[in-house]
Amino acid sequence: MNKESVLVFPRGKKEGWLQPRIGKVKERIASQRFIQLVLAKKWTFLLVAVGFLLGRAVILESLMPFAAAYFAVIYFLRKDAVAWVGLSVVVGSFFAVTPSPVWIAMEIAALFLLFKGLEAYEKAELASAPLLVFTATLLVQLFHVFTLNTLTWYSIMLVVVEAALGFVLTLVFIQAIPVLTMSKKTTALRSEEIICLMILLASVMTGAVGWVVYGMSVEHIMSRYMLVLFALAGGAPLGASVGVIAGLILSLADFNAIVQMSLLAFAGLLAGLLRDGGKMAVAFGMLLGTSILAVYVGGQGDVMASTWESVTAAIMLILTPRVMIRTISRYVPGTNEHAKSQHEYAKRVREVTAERVTQYSEMFRQLSRSFGQLNGGAVAMNREDEITHFMNEVAARSCASCHRQNACWGDKFYQTYKVMTEMMTTVEQERAPGAKEMPRTWTAHCSKSTQVMSVMKQQYELYQNNMHWKKQIFDSRQLVAEQLTGVSQVMEDLAKEIRREGQTLHLQEEQIREALEGLGLSIREIEVINLEEGNVDIELYHTFSKGYDECRKIIAPLLTDILGEHIAVKLEEEPEKNGEATRVVFGSAKVFEIETGVAGAAKGGDLLSGDSFSMVELGNGKFAVAISDGMGNGERARQESSAALSILQQLLKSGMDEKLAVKSVNSILLLRSSDEVFATVDLAIIDLYTASTMFMKIGSTPSFIKRGKEVIPVTANNLPIGILQDIDVDMISMQLQPGDALIMMSDGIYDAPGHAVNKEMWMKRMIHELKTEDPQEMADVLLDTVVRYHKGEIIDDMTVLVARVDKHLPEWAAFRWPGMSRMERPRTVS
Repeated sequence: MNKESVLVFPRGKKEGWLQPRIGKVKERIASQRFIQLVLAKKWTFLLVAVGFLLGRAVILESLMPFAAAYFAVIYFLRKDAVAWVGLSVVVGSFFAVTPSPVWIAMEIAALFLLFKGLEAYEKAELASAPLLVFTATLLVQLFHVFTLNTLTWYSIMLVVVEAALGFVLTLVFIQAIPVLTMSKKTTALRSEEIICLMILLASVMTGAVGWVVYGMSVEHIMSRYMLVLFALAGGAPLGASVGVIAGLILSLADFNAIVQMSLLAFAGLLAGLLRDGGKMAVAFGMLLGTSILAVYVGGQGDVMASTWESVTAAIMLILTPRVMIRTISRYVPGTNEHAKSQHEYAKRVREVTAERVTQYSEMFRQLSRSFGQLNGGAVAMNREDEITHFMNEVAARSCASCHRQNACWGDKFYQTYKVMTEMMTTVEQERAPGAKEMPRTWTAHCSKSTQVMSVMKQQYELYQNNMHWKKQIFDSRQLVAEQLTGVSQVMEDLAKEIRREGQTLHLQEEQIREALEGLGLSIREIEVINLEEGNVDIELYHTFSKGYDECRKIIAPLLTDILGEHIAVKLEEEPEKNGEATRVVFGSAKVFEIETGVAGAAKGGDLLSGDSFSMVELGNGKFAVAISDGMGNGERARQESSAALSILQQLLKSGMDEKLAVKSVNSILLLRSSDEVFATVDLAIIDLYTASTMFMKIGSTPSFIKRGKEVIPVTANNLPIGILQDIDVDMISMQLQPGDALIMMSDGIYDAPGHAVNKEMWMKRMIHELKTEDPQEMADVLLDTVVRYHKGEIIDDMTVLVARVDKHLPEWAAFRWPGMSRMERPRTVS
């Protein structure tokens, strides 16, 4: 008995009282098992029914290539149902127009023997099924021709054609049967798979040729029902394709039905064109298409029969559950249902990815807390504990063998403690006296004061080394904790970004589409990715004519009005092929823009300078400018400065905190080489929406802000990165104004006047005397002034970088469209 069926009843009840309840439980378990059995075998019944119809199917009056091909594919794909399918195929051949169950049974038997023979040598594969079907059909049908004494070139040709059709149909069924049984897990079907499924269904209908119900052909009703079903699910292309395939195969089975191909193709096209109207519209399109051609090619009786067949198929379509139609549509590329399923799948993937990234973020945060707790527990001992520990070590090494130990540390404990404290203080202050300079208070109290002083010096050196390494471990743990916190924050921001991209913004998309259509602009597709203020991201696909520039002149100003912030064209991708849509990306326009200029020269006129610079937009509404000066000159200095800037740039673009990013670069430079290599970093990050600027200067020269006739210095005092494990990062925040010019330089420029001149005043005067406001011209003039000051000699690597802040002016002004309201932004994902 299964665990699910074990019941516990209260004691004291009679067996007769329990018996009815036990019987009900058994009945319930039996019914559940029966339902599970039916669900497990549901596709077996379908496969058996298909096998019966394919066994009965005949084309070209005498060819039956479907049975062997179908049996061979089922043998490999569904071995549990192969016996029932084989039996159904043979039974179906009894009811064919030209019954031949013996030869169909022989073909199946030959295939079975071939499969078993190959399995004995482990060579049986699905890829070999078409060739085996061709061989079995050819051998059995040739034997059939020989036994009937009808061996002619025509009969041999028919045998070869039937074997070749079996070969092709096997390839078709290999693609179609997994789709029919919905065992294929992909969310979209290829065109080949859809066509193969149509051929399989049309072949099944061929098995119904000759069946008539109330004067209506069953195969006509089935073909038209399949036509409207797929036309409703996939539109005009799929409806027309089904009509062509079904009509072609039915005409092969019945020469009198040759007109069905054109009739069904036309009806499928009309039905698919009316897909948006629903079931009734599709049914009307099919009825109209079949009636028109029936009138054209047939008499009155044929028209009435065709009409009733179409009406029956339409009734069957109306009774079809919508869930079945939606299921079919989900697998047909190009339909709304397929796009929706793809969107839902992508949404699930985004949710899973965001959840996984959040878990990693929490893991890094927990690791950071663990390192922080270790550091908190590693706080240095207080002064009293240090003295106690230190004195115990000294006493153990110098007083343990002394004959006065009990007297000093017993009767005169406090006096001894005071003397030892004074001696330790002198050692710490590095003014320990010699043997002849010992204070009398020490020599009078301790007979081994010189030996005690020597031991104390040794222990103090060990103590200093121990404290040094403890501090190194403490600093390293602190750095790791900060870096883990930074990584956790970056991953948390990434998870928020992933979730924000998964938000559905259909209402906003429709609002934009209606506004554009109101202006007479027809677009193919619009996708709103993000509507967060200052970080708007909208993608649009259009096929406008070239030369009108509707995106910049019309769409961007319209979006500016309905969003309430300046929107600009960020990217425009031309299509690779003619007729394809152009992709345009709209985003928040920056309030300020940065114009830069840079000039530099290598020491002695060399090609390679030890200075590096960077000017990059970080992608989050911030613009970074930086200069790094490596130690010395030439290639090694260039490597250090460029490495510092490139690593810093990548960390900042990933979203890491600026201060933590600089400390991480410092750690990386320390670990890169044991040599004394370092680099200065002068970094300024400008917010393009507020012009608020944060300066970080590590061992660098002052920077200057030229504001009209005023020159404002920005200075800081600290060491370059790559020297110390723990560095001080001076962060200076300043508010820039439109028209301000930020001037950053390496020491080759700043130290040009020499030590006898006030460098800051000299540089302020040079900047004040600049007559131009163009950043590149300013950089060129400053470099030229320094070179002329040294009479054309370049005594050091020189780099000067100028960044000018100006108000951003949109290309086109926003306009108000009557009746258009402001767009409601969704809430930000927290």
